[in-house]
Amino acid sequence: MNSAKFIPAILIAAVAVTGTSLLAAGSTIREPVNFQELDANGDGQLTLEEMEAHRVQRFSQSDTNGDGQLSIDEAQASAQQRANDRVAKMFERHDANQDGFLSQDELPKPRRAGKMFDRIDADNSGTISEQEFADAKARMGRKHRKGGNADADDS
Repeated sequence: MNSAKFIPAILIAAVAVTGTSLLAAGSTIREPVNFQELDANGDGQLTLEEMEAHRVQRFSQSDTNGDGQLSIDEAQASAQQRANDRVAKMFERHDANQDGFLSQDELPKPRRAGKMFDRIDADNSGTISEQEFADAKARMGRKHRKGGNADADDS
């Protein structure tokens, strides 16, 4: 498989794994929120109260029976709804011919695939070894666990 097809294949697989991981994780993984959603009064400034109110609102939307607790079913339903919304938005943006299907030509082109490949290919050989792949995966795991830089020292 040449790199023009290999890189998108890796990215599609990564997106699929990430998407199913997000669904499995339920409400423990939060999707990014934009500034305007947090800035409830629209004054261009965020207060701690606005951020807390947004958190409470998200929880309340997921707590469909209103008992102040999230059940597994509620968390899964909330995560599924967010996933459904993301897919619908993706189709709205990319289904150019409005046929209800996304072709390869309609899929967004990876913006950083070359950079990502180069970063994983630590020895600059033009290929990714199993060890380089494992190292990159470990760096990403550390980044997500720490919420920061993947290259940060774990000690």
